[in-house]
Amino acid sequence: MAADAPALLFYGDTERSAALRHELPLAIGDPLLFGIVDGRRHVLTSIIERERIAAVVPDAELHELGELGFHELLESGISSTELDLELASRAAARMGVSEAIVDPEFPLLVADRLRADGISLTADAETFEARRRVKSAAELEGIRRAQRAAEAGMASAAGLLRRSVADDGGTLTVDGDVLTAEALRAALRAACASQGAPAPPEVIVASVRQGFGHEAGSGPLPTGLPIQVDVWPRDERSGCWADMTRTFVVGEVPEEVRAQEALVREALERAHEATRPGVSGRELHALACEVFEGAGHRTQRTGPGDDPSEGFQFSLGHGVGLQVHEAPSLGQSGHEVLVAGDVIAVEPGLWDRALGGVRFEDLLLVTDDGCETLTDYRYDLEP
Repeated sequence: MAADAPALLFYGDTERSAALRHELPLAIGDPLLFGIVDGRRHVLTSIIERERIAAVVPDAELHELGELGFHELLESGISSTELDLELASRAAARMGVSEAIVDPEFPLLVADRLRADGISLTADAETFEARRRVKSAAELEGIRRAQRAAEAGMASAAGLLRRSVADDGGTLTVDGDVLTAEALRAALRAACASQGAPAPPEVIVASVRQGFGHEAGSGPLPTGLPIQVDVWPRDERSGCWADMTRTFVVGEVPEEVRAQEALVREALERAHEATRPGVSGRELHALACEVFEGAGHRTQRTGPGDDPSEGFQFSLGHGVGLQVHEAPSLGQSGHEVLVAGDVIAVEPGLWDRALGGVRFEDLLLVTDDGCETLTDYRYDLEP
């Protein structure tokens, strides 16, 4: 960073701020001010966190709360909110910040105080997204661990489906009990957690009975219809995510579903082959759209028909890292090109109002000359 370039300022805790977690790879639950000024990193810290922070950013200048009058402020009668703002103000002055770029999640209260101090702040999403696009070695290892957990969860779900049989009403049962989306979700979440990467409560287990899109799914699961399982666990050590989807059918697979499967596999393979630095997310999305449109399906590119859910009415995917959905976009708005170090989730799919749909999702690491598939799980509809 040139000496006259604006500083970068971050404020928050590293559990919720992906921008800050990338710069400070520690789990810290209390908010802090982090700055990069003239190329030098600065951290406002408490004595409790000082040694941990120094271990991961040894070249940073640490501004301890006590040095900024923390104890005197505690006795001054001001509120805890006012105390935090005053300390942020004093830390920014100590860092020598006069002008800074902040991420869009920078707290408004802190921004108002720093602007009142005469500091010029400009929000710029692209600057902070670009800093996180190329994954660090630790982040990539975390993504790989999360992906192994996702595969363990998927295997657990598939195991339950393999054991299931249909009752007279076309509903799946296991050991005489109705197999529900909730039971399958509980099994896969337990498997993910056992690998050190818990999955959220809303991971998707759904068929046409349960609903479309990001509906998590509830109630009995059907025989002879696609069941989509979409799981995104978070590695506890790094805070990084994975994301994968597979589709299963228990019983005889309808020919229409076999046709969906073939098209989705083709779209996924074309995306795999085309993924490399310099290709835009919009271009990858177009490849999938061409496959589906050529078979008579509507896509997000052509717009929906009489049912807004039918066909391929979503983007091809998204970046994955310290957020489960992050840059780059792999849809119509995906104008930025891929760079080596990107991790992307590629998830083509088709949906039919009567049958439901087939969707497969893989994680890809963009390399210097192509991509590496991080997902290691088969695509068979039969569980």
